[in-house]
Amino acid sequence: MIFRSTEPNISIPEQPLTSIILQRSLEFAEKPAMIDGLTERTITYKELANSINKVAAGFAARGFSKGDVVAIYSPNCLEYPIAFQAIASLGGVSSTANPSYTASELAYQLNDAGAKYLLTVPQLLERGLKAARQSKVESVFVFGNATGAIPFSVLLEDSDSVPKVEINPKEDAVALPYSSGTTGLPKGVILTHYNLAANLYQISNRESIRSADTIIAVLPFFHSYGLQIFLNYSLYCGATVVVMPQFDLETFLRLVQKYKITRAPLVPPIVLALAKQPIVDKYDLSSLKIITSGAAPLGNELTLECEQRLNCVVKQGYGLTETSPITHINPDEREQIKPGSVGLCLRNTECQIVDIETHKPLGIGEQGELWIRGPQVMKGYLRHCQLNGINPKIGTIIPE
Repeated sequence: MIFRSTEPNISIPEQPLTSIILQRSLEFAEKPAMIDGLTERTITYKELANSINKVAAGFAARGFSKGDVVAIYSPNCLEYPIAFQAIASLGGVSSTANPSYTASELAYQLNDAGAKYLLTVPQLLERGLKAARQSKVESVFVFGNATGAIPFSVLLEDSDSVPKVEINPKEDAVALPYSSGTTGLPKGVILTHYNLAANLYQISNRESIRSADTIIAVLPFFHSYGLQIFLNYSLYCGATVVVMPQFDLETFLRLVQKYKITRAPLVPPIVLALAKQPIVDKYDLSSLKIITSGAAPLGNELTLECEQRLNCVVKQGYGLTETSPITHINPDEREQIKPGSVGLCLRNTECQIVDIETHKPLGIGEQGELWIRGPQVMKGYLRHCQLNGINPKIGTIIPE
């Protein structure tokens, strides 16, 4: 049995990712796009678009070519989306790395990804330089200033025009995040412009972010969940994103109150804290309307407890790095959400449950392995072609 969305499929434009993300930047020119929650530094949509173009021109002036890989080794910061979208506009690939990686773990990713450049922050520079010396990285840039690396700000000083680059959205990679490595060493997941763009359009009727929304970005940008929701989807929608470099409960609560946060993409441990911790009652969280939980299962009892305490909708979604990442998500309306469920599969997505050993299709209520097909499914694993599953009956599959 193949499961499909109850909603009709949609037509997905084949456009480079950055042109999609910035297509409404003029409409929202003076509106805050990103706010640093700790320093209050703000970037408007006009400044965001201008900075992306300047950084792209700066990279190009230094010999950046289509297909070059840039590793971003950094906690959440305002420069992160600027770098990501600038690299994308040049036909380059961002390989996002966990900022908690050791030098040896980072070196593995730099070598496996074939990174030519490394972007990092001053507090991680020592580790970054050590890893770079063990790889073929040619230049190290730093968000800020630090001895031993090129300040990212020099890229903003370039006044040249951005070179025109021909991008094939369905073929050209834009992101190379790494899997968790549950079946061995982490593997590079090749995501194309079309993969990420398709997922934006697929979720737009269920994760209904509006330009009036203010989103809190506490989930890490290096992870596919944070990357897609904050660096792409929220900006595509014209929302304001309040950035946290890492999670701290009291800081989170203070920012929700201060900026009247309306939506919060979270993970279950944070939902647990919101449901249980006494300090929550000291803050006004009445602006918060939607919490979307992902990355791990969220129990029904905890869902209801958090909802009742905060008087907001708490819903779940499901996905994986290999699917850009969302395949299932609940709508925003409480009456349409089945408690404990991650929701139905998205538009243009098909799912099948099969026996783990025999790959025989299973029916409703039977447990097995989930196979997924859709435009958001990765192009493949880097250097691991033998793992890229192809089923002649249903197309590309991702075992989960």
